[in-house]
Amino acid sequence: MISKLPPWSPRTLLWASVVVAIITITLKTWAWWITDSVGLLSDAMESLVNLASAIFGLLMVTVAAQPADEEHPYGHHKAEYFSSGFEGILIIVAAMGIIWAASHRIFDPQPIEQVGWGLALSVGSSALNGLLAWVMFGAAKTHRSIALEADAKHLVTDVWTSVGVVIGIGLVSVTGWLWLDALVAIGVALNILKEGFHLIWRSSQGLMDEAVEPEVIAQIQETLAGFAHQRDDVSIIRFDHITTRKAGQRRFVDMHMHMPASWTLGRAAALRTSVEQALMSAVPGLRASIQLLPSDVEAHFDAERDLL
Repeated sequence: MISKLPPWSPRTLLWASVVVAIITITLKTWAWWITDSVGLLSDAMESLVNLASAIFGLLMVTVAAQPADEEHPYGHHKAEYFSSGFEGILIIVAAMGIIWAASHRIFDPQPIEQVGWGLALSVGSSALNGLLAWVMFGAAKTHRSIALEADAKHLVTDVWTSVGVVIGIGLVSVTGWLWLDALVAIGVALNILKEGFHLIWRSSQGLMDEAVEPEVIAQIQETLAGFAHQRDDVSIIRFDHITTRKAGQRRFVDMHMHMPASWTLGRAAALRTSVEQALMSAVPGLRASIQLLPSDVEAHFDAERDLL
């Protein structure tokens, strides 16, 4: 029996991300306002990025869910990669802004006021982000959604940002070293800068038809092994030229299936249907394309002569 998907769909969770982002922006901006801490300002700026990326992710998930049409016969699943790349760009822009704002405070440090209230607001908003990220990671794995995964990773980055800011402000209040506030903000910016480049790299690989995950390839190979057949060291049914790619939530596999030339077309087609059904059952969201060939025929693609 196929397990039911959790009630939290990508659209629902991205809507939740929008709402949580608005709440955290309010809390963190309030924390910055009452403390005048550049570290808390950097935290609030990253929450603005959370809001923009959640809105864009929601838009792209909506596009990706549209059915295939004449202009997009393979569907719109790659739209999610644009969400991940856009989020990476926003993270990088936010990091640059944080570094610019914090660099001035290193040479002109300002006192921090009402530290207790500021830290309480920051911790409360981080708890919301952490809870949402935890739910999102589970749903991203179930739905194979890179948009959800990107948003969840960004929320986790935001949580660690807040942890760093809280520690930094705590050290400032204990030591009196006001320049630590700016130093923590720059450290936070460098951390989220790294995450931004990682998200852009992930989305670029998806747009370039990256192969499916190793565990999925292993599942495909195991399924095909159940249909392969030999007799006296002679292959009766065999598979070769197996290529895979992924596009958002969908997985694709192309291959050749060799069988005796004496088989009728009906028998060959029936076996191909059985293989396709087995592959799709083993790997949810997989689309298989199988070309039938006689056992003694080989076909080669992507050779140099094919491009002439």
